[in-house]
Amino acid sequence: MTALSVLDLVPVRSDQTTGDAIAASRSLAQVADEAGYTRYWVAEHHNMPAVAATNPPVIIAMLAAATSRIKVGSGGVMLPNHAPLVVAEQFALLEAAYPGRIDLGIGRAPGTDPLTRYVLRGGSAESADEAVSKFPDYVEDIRTLMTSDGVELQIGPRRQPLRATPSARSVADIWLLGSSDYSARLAAEKGLPYVFAHHFQGEGTGVALDLYRSSYRPSPEYPEPRTFLTVNAVVAETEEEARRQALPNILMMLALRTGAPLLPQRLVEEAEAVEMTPDQRAFGQAMSSKWVVGDPEQARKQLAELAGEYGVDEVMVHPVAGAHAGTEATASPNRETTLRLLAA
Repeated sequence: MTALSVLDLVPVRSDQTTGDAIAASRSLAQVADEAGYTRYWVAEHHNMPAVAATNPPVIIAMLAAATSRIKVGSGGVMLPNHAPLVVAEQFALLEAAYPGRIDLGIGRAPGTDPLTRYVLRGGSAESADEAVSKFPDYVEDIRTLMTSDGVELQIGPRRQPLRATPSARSVADIWLLGSSDYSARLAAEKGLPYVFAHHFQGEGTGVALDLYRSSYRPSPEYPEPRTFLTVNAVVAETEEEARRQALPNILMMLALRTGAPLLPQRLVEEAEAVEMTPDQRAFGQAMSSKWVVGDPEQARKQLAELAGEYGVDEVMVHPVAGAHAGTEATASPNRETTLRLLAA
């Protein structure tokens, strides 16, 4: 049986404040927890009108406190934006507070526009580029700093210990994330779990997963390769309704891919009022054809086919169902329905 997990960007709709969006995601995480989902990850994106997931560790702390058994993690922390020690400290504390329930997913992309990336790195374009080039070293730094032993550094004539937390008893699982074969190769080399961003890329998934598995070097923590599949999903009682609910996210992805102005996510009725050109409609259909969209029977069949095609026993769904006009601002009932119908 295929295990199910959740990816959440904490979307902000046209009828929501940031606080509303966070409240809706908290309720969604509780639904996932109660429905038996394996893990719940939040992304890192900056300076986007439709995404409130700017700081994964802060959101993870809120969601872990609001749930009881589901693993909570980052999908992922964009490491070039941050000092490795800070990331290690954050996730060592989360793991100490919620032992065995924390995942640290790490990505190499900045997850933002060039200006925001420049500001995140303290106004230094050079340091941002250097952080990308040092990504493999930074991953290893985090991995070591979160252990109970930490490291010892030579500072002049003295050696000084450095740890992410004073007395670690467990370490968060580390996953490398990617949308190309770079992270697949690195994860295999370092003996780490790996996830390909199928929900965003939609192409190259099989090649990346085959490369990862075939070149995997076992590590003490992970003697076997570990991976799963991510996919956008909208599930409703009927296929017609599911396709209606998918439209707001299709329009948002169209804007993102074509460089159009980004807006808060439209409500379903607002999206239906948008006139798309034939080219835009064709592009949207091609993109959403790689998603799981349909009634419960169709969706479960699509998930089973995806899991079989890529040889995974876990699928992480990104529930992208839009909300109808009049929906309570602090709720996302259509996203909750997607999770409930898939898990039923």
